[in-house]
Parts: sequence; C-alpha cells; structure tokens
Amino acid sequence: METGKINVQTENIFPIIKKFLYSDHEIFLRELVSNAVDATKKLKGLSQLGEVKGEIGDTTIQVKLDKENKTLTISDKGIGMTADEVKKYINQIAFSSAGEFVEKLKNTDSKNIIGHFGLGFYSAFMVAEKVEIQTKSYKDEAAAKWICDGSTDYTLETVEKQERGTDIILHIAEDSLEFLEEQRIKSLLNKYCKFLPIPIQFGYKWQSEEDKKAEKPLEPEIINNTEPAWVKSPSSLNDEDYKNFYRQLYPMNFDEPLFWIHLNVDYPFNLTGILYFPKLKKNFEVQKDKIQLYSNQVFVTDNVGEIVPEYLTLLHGVIDSPDIPLNVSRSYLQSDGNVKKINQHISKKVSDKLQEIFKADRKQFEEKWSDIGLFVKYGMISDEKFYERSNSFALFQTTENTFYTYAELKEKVTANQTDKDGNLVILYTSDSEEQHSYIKQAKDYGYEVVQLDTMIDNHFIQQLEMKNEKTHFKRVDADILSNLISKDENVESALSKEQEDALKVLFENTVEKAKVDIELKALSPNDAPIVITRNEFMRRMQEMQKMGGGSPFMFGGMDEKINLVINTNHSINHKLLEETGEQQEKHLKQLYDLALLSQNMLKGEALTNFVNRSFELI
Repeated sequence: METGKINVQTENIFPIIKKFLYSDHEIFLRELVSNAVDATKKLKGLSQLGEVKGEIGDTTIQVKLDKENKTLTISDKGIGMTADEVKKYINQIAFSSAGEFVEKLKNTDSKNIIGHFGLGFYSAFMVAEKVEIQTKSYKDEAAAKWICDGSTDYTLETVEKQERGTDIILHIAEDSLEFLEEQRIKSLLNKYCKFLPIPIQFGYKWQSEEDKKAEKPLEPEIINNTEPAWVKSPSSLNDEDYKNFYRQLYPMNFDEPLFWIHLNVDYPFNLTGILYFPKLKKNFEVQKDKIQLYSNQVFVTDNVGEIVPEYLTLLHGVIDSPDIPLNVSRSYLQSDGNVKKINQHISKKVSDKLQEIFKADRKQFEEKWSDIGLFVKYGMISDEKFYERSNSFALFQTTENTFYTYAELKEKVTANQTDKDGNLVILYTSDSEEQHSYIKQAKDYGYEVVQLDTMIDNHFIQQLEMKNEKTHFKRVDADILSNLISKDENVESALSKEQEDALKVLFENTVEKAKVDIELKALSPNDAPIVITRNEFMRRMQEMQKMGGGSPFMFGGMDEKINLVINTNHSINHKLLEETGEQQEKHLKQLYDLALLSQNMLKGEALTNFVNRSFELI
C-alpha cells in the first residue's frame, strides 16, 4: 500500500474548496455523476475506434445510499483508471499551481474564475469526511483503491475488482446527513441529472408497499431521459412530442405552450435547445426564470439573464451549449464574446419565428396576440434591433376586435384623426369597461380606439411617439374629443359671457378647487353636459412611476388634478342657471358625481350620498 501527500502546494486547499469554490453544497452530486457520464462516454468513443476489446455491455450509472453505514456511492462502468492515472488525475488536482489558484480566490470574486481547474471530483469533500475511489481501467490492469479523509494525506493500494469502471464512495459527514435521505438525493438527481445521456439508476420501482417490504422490486428505476427532445432532429419530432417535453419540463403547468422554436446551431458556436412561448400572465415575475441552461445535457442554472435578453426570460424551455464559459462550480456565467453572440442569435431566432407565424397564418397570430403581445412590446422597448424586426408584426387591437400593424393603423386613421396642426392622434383605452362612454362617443365621431391595457403600455407608446414624428397617443378619457383631436371647427356658445362666468362660479362652489381645473367649452348640444378628463401626460408619468419608470421626485409625490369641462351648449347647464337654492345645489352635486362616476372616481361616503340623493330626486 502506498501513502503520500496530494500535490496541492498548500495545506489550505480543502477548506477553500469547501467554503468558496461552490455556490451550493448540493452541486457535489451533479459533479460526480457528470464525471461518471464523461467516463462512460469516453469508453463508448474508444469502443467505436476499436480500442476496447469485446462488448462494453450495460453502462448504466448507479447511485446507491447506505444509511446504516452513512455512505453514498456513485458507480460507473466507464473507462476506469489505473493506479498511475489516479496519481496523475486525483493526487495532482489537475491544475498547475494550487498556490496561484488560492491567490486568485483571495483577490477575485470566486464567481469570476474561469472553469479550467478540473476540480469537480473534490466537491465530494463538501459533504464527506472521507472519500474512497475503487477503480478498474478498461486496459485490464489491476484495480486501485484510493482513500482520503479531506486532508492532504491519502492511501493508494491494489485491490480486487471484477467490473471495469469507478466507484466513488462518500462517507457522509455529520453536518451533511441530509444527503443520506432518499428523497433529498432523488430530488437532486431530478434537478441536475434529468437529461444526462447515460442511464442513471437510483433505487427501484415497486409494485406495492408489500413488495417493497419483501424486497421484491419490479425493476430498477432510471431517473433520467437520455434523449430529450432538444437533442433530436426537428424533422423527427411532431407537435405532440414538443408538448410532451414541455409537460416533462413543467409538470405543474397545465397550460399548453402557444408555439415553440427549436434551436440548432453549430457555427460560430454550438447551441441547441427548445424555447416555448407560454400563455403570459400579467405579472412579469411569475413568468421569469423558466428557461433552463444546460451544458452537454448537464443542468447548470435557471438564471439565464446573461445568456438571453431580459425580455426573453419570459419564455420557457431549454438552452444547451458547451460554448458558454462557466466557472469551476459551473454555476455562474462568465463575461465572454460567445455569450453576447448567443444572446443576439436567440433574439433574432425568436423574432424570425414570430414573423414566420404572422406571415403564414395571420388569423392564428391574431388569436394569440393577447398572450404574446406583452412579450413583443417588452422586447421592442428593451432592444433596438428587436424593435426594428418586430415593427412589421406587432399588432394593435381595436375595441372592435380588429387588428392592425402600426403601418396599417396609420393608413386607416390618418384621414379622420389628424388634427389641425398635422399631428396624427391615435386614441386608446386602458380599460374598455370603465371608459365605455368615452369610447362610444369616439366611435360616434367615426374614430378608431385601440386597446392598450398591459402594464408596460405607457412605456411602449412613449417609445412609439419618439420613433414616429408627429404621432401622439391619447387615452380616450384624457380630454373631450374636440380637444383630443382639435379641428378647425368653431362652435358658438349659446351663453353670454356673464352667463358663462356665473355657471363657472356655481361649479367652483361645488368642487374642491385645489383638485379640479374648470374649463367652459362650446360643444355640440348632443355632447355630455359636463365631462371629467385626466391629463394624458401627468397620468402616464404617474402610472409609469408606479411600475418603476419616470422620476419619483417629479411625478410620484404630486396629486393628479382632474379637468372638468362644462358644455355651455347643453340644456341642463342652461337650466342650472335658472334654478336657485337647495334644488340647484342638489342638481350641481348630482351632475358632478355622475361625471366622477363615469371615471370610476366616486368612492366611499361620496358614493353613498350620491345613491341616496338619486332616490330623493327620483
């Protein structure tokens, strides 16, 4: 038996590995199983080259728990190692200068260290007080047994081992006994190893509890799908295959995906994967972190913000690329040119897919717009190139449920909705129920009203106004129609100057003057007697502020004033001037409360008083 010291050039490497190298101790199982997969794949490669004698047989990797002896074992039937190879690959830790490595860890955020040190095996010491390796090479040399207790001391001896391959036996430490629980190991294998390319067995399937007690297993339990959909050729898959894989990725999501993109790139970088468009909910955060990043089918992370643009994190699915640089723990992405190229490529593939669907089946695209519109708008706001590519298929839905691209909408409304200064005015609603009376009036004038009711639409229309000169989006309740789209029409007032002044005083005595701006306007006798409107700019800025946009000092602390427009040509206002006393006061309050009610601004006690007053007046 040989004893010796591991050549790490420092006594402190193991504490550093345990404390700093890995972001999460559970990573050890991924690293060890991944090593077993690599050893098995190498054996298969050598077999294809004729360098392995005979059949290689069953290559299933086994993960075994022995709670009584406090061990966890990962066994493969791969290439194995000779004693000399154990010395080379294990004892020297596969990097040239441990001292240099330690210095980098001291002076640099450990997340930014490039992953070429080959330390996967040593993650075992995060959870084990002692680690054993029993290994037999495919070269038919004697089997070797290596033992280390987490110090730099080791023993290496020759042993009997019948089968080719490697057993890694972890003697679990007292502070890591959770890794002796069957459910804990099963959940980790499901998280990290679900799609590895070599079968992995953990435990058995049982017909019943009685069979389990009698130790009569039905069959070994293979925990992974060795050929997930993304590694297959798109031509070999049908719609049901893609949907089944989506259900495998998200078993608790009962909605089917709208459509998907199968990524398959081999130049200038390797990238495969499937991205799904889910039915988007209103809340961004519910949708995020659903894309899983893999490297050669090994799960890395579901935090892919550096790989895909922010808006693409609303998508679901899988990205797999061996060309994405990772640090030693494989848990954090590095700043790298490939990452930027992959980011841009995925964005282009997504916009190309949307364009393809739009052209091939516009009706289907329109039916799905309510689910994908939020995503498209988010992308257009976030990414200039995505904006340029998406402008031809981004849709505007009107209150009549017709759909237009921006170019089509502009062509449709320019003649009727251009004001006297040559500005194109696009009217929109953020709530077609609450703003119904305003929408109806706009329709009576022959105007189109589009629906812009998502949380980012204020930002979206702000961008469109910047991109399109002399184009203004105005919410349909932001002002009276003749102000929203001002024409060269001059309507005479039926009231004298003295009567208008008297009418204004009546309303000033009824409303809170500090919160209301009053304007008298000569409108059609068929228009409403009074209308409450909300300033487009101030309202938009305040709503953007609520979701994190705009300056909190400029708009966040300001009370929004409302505009009260009085129609000097309406008969009700003429009648008010003729009334006196309590009757006039009641009618003024009733009229003002009706206007507030139309804007959903009548609440609490004021609403109760309005209802009671309505009964009295009836």
